[in-house]
Amino acid sequence: MPNYFTDNSDLQFHFNNLDLKEVINIAEEGFEQSKKYNYAPIDYEDSIENYRKVLEVLGDITGNYIAERAADVDHEGAVFKNGKVTYASGTQENLQQLKQANLLGFTFPRELDGINFPFTIYMMAVEMISRADASLMNIFSLQDIGDTIIKFGTKEQAKEFIPGFCSGEYTGAMALTEPDAGSDLQSVKLRAYQNEKGNWFLKGVKRFITNGNGNVLLVLSRSEIGTKDARGLSMFVCYGDETVKIRRIENKLGIHGSPTCELQFNNTPAQLIGNRKFGLIKYVFDLMYRARMGIGAQALGIAQAAYEEALKYARDREQFGKSIYNIPVVTNMLIDMRVMLEADRALFYSSAQTIDLKEKLEVKIERLKKEGKLFSEENTRLKTIVRESNFLTPLTKYVISESCNKITYDALQIHGGTGYMKEFKIERLVRDARITNIYEGTSQLQIVAAIGSVIKDVFKELFDEKEKKHYKGGVQPLVNHLIEIRKIFYDCLKYVEEKKDSAFQDVAAKDLVELYSYLYIGYLLLEQAEKEPKKVFIANRYILTSLAKAKGNSESIKDGLFNDILHAEKILV
Repeated sequence: MPNYFTDNSDLQFHFNNLDLKEVINIAEEGFEQSKKYNYAPIDYEDSIENYRKVLEVLGDITGNYIAERAADVDHEGAVFKNGKVTYASGTQENLQQLKQANLLGFTFPRELDGINFPFTIYMMAVEMISRADASLMNIFSLQDIGDTIIKFGTKEQAKEFIPGFCSGEYTGAMALTEPDAGSDLQSVKLRAYQNEKGNWFLKGVKRFITNGNGNVLLVLSRSEIGTKDARGLSMFVCYGDETVKIRRIENKLGIHGSPTCELQFNNTPAQLIGNRKFGLIKYVFDLMYRARMGIGAQALGIAQAAYEEALKYARDREQFGKSIYNIPVVTNMLIDMRVMLEADRALFYSSAQTIDLKEKLEVKIERLKKEGKLFSEENTRLKTIVRESNFLTPLTKYVISESCNKITYDALQIHGGTGYMKEFKIERLVRDARITNIYEGTSQLQIVAAIGSVIKDVFKELFDEKEKKHYKGGVQPLVNHLIEIRKIFYDCLKYVEEKKDSAFQDVAAKDLVELYSYLYIGYLLLEQAEKEPKKVFIANRYILTSLAKAKGNSESIKDGLFNDILHAEKILV
């Protein structure tokens, strides 16, 4: 009987090496919550054991039930009829099973009926759900809009909406994009207006809204008449009532169990979240931390599923009198996939714990403010962690979604022509993977979001420290390769900056971000190799491969390749 938590050795490694003591202490208010809630943990060890038990339950549900329904969900899909969206029968069963197991409301506080788990543990749950059925993740993870309501809304709004997410009564949606405002959200036109009593209403159209049939919608709207930029946008929450007309759902390549809707708001009653004019410049930006990480977890889950399918098929399939697993080129592909997976997971859970600490420090600072206590030390730490998060979240989304597409592509290749047939799971996984480096910001936009931090060398002090450290476990020689990559990075950065050409910098940004990622991930793997002998092989392959890639990144930047952009009109005719 598969269990998507206990049968994943790398996920187990990360769970067993979590560093969440400060995060949990803040979340549990120094474990004072155990005096109010008899099911709250009494200490750190108790917390970890609670998380383990819950993830084991979810691992059983995802491995034995949700994964088994996934093919039928993909075939049936969400159905749109007479203005209503109906989930595939398997999706309905999945949601009911998660509800009965009390596996909703993961990160919400206990006073709002949540289970008060750290963001990192929630991301482990999202990864497992995505491995079983990527389309279900899109419905499950949209409870995240509740986090925005808690952070920036009123206590009354939190009490009104959050318990419904925890009980499974509500599903949610982020209604951000429009026909003429996809990635360019400052161009949003949907209008928010007030009546004479000061009540808010929404009027306009939203498009490409994941789970737009949700019961509760978080809507980015233009509240300031006459504005055309980000400063005129505010955030609202509303119910998906009869005033919200679903005009259509999209006929998509993949994730068929997740309905993508076009919505028309017809004077829909709404509530303002937080302050006017802060919808995009503050609230959406904050929401993107979790949204990008959520897609990273989804991509990681899909990639894990694809790798498992490829490994199983390679072992079972015989050609030329032997299993294709024993054909060196196939074995090499599988090793590459495994190394990529473990490198991605190292990046992902490092980033997740950074986001966790960011969010909990924000909570701690608010508590200290209310108590009239000093918080300058915490505020200084928070600024540093925010800078790191501003780099790590787009980097994580970029690296892992691109890896996901590569891993599923190679997994299909290992299956050969058989994998192209719908009878095999890998065909669905390839289709589901393709969206991960598109939605919640394309890979190109993640590069744009990350490049500023790279140019500022956000992890300079960290890398300086790592270069001086002596690593155990036989991986010390690999530090020299990372030092060489860092020299290549600085050489390329200097070359780009001296050109003083913004167009050239924009094109070179991808290579600069990738160079920086090799360093961050490489040092993470060295630290893991000190704890787990198997990780020595992972670190060795990743770092040697990265050094070869780094030389290629350098050549792309410095050999004049990007000068072709000056001749685009001649080339692209």
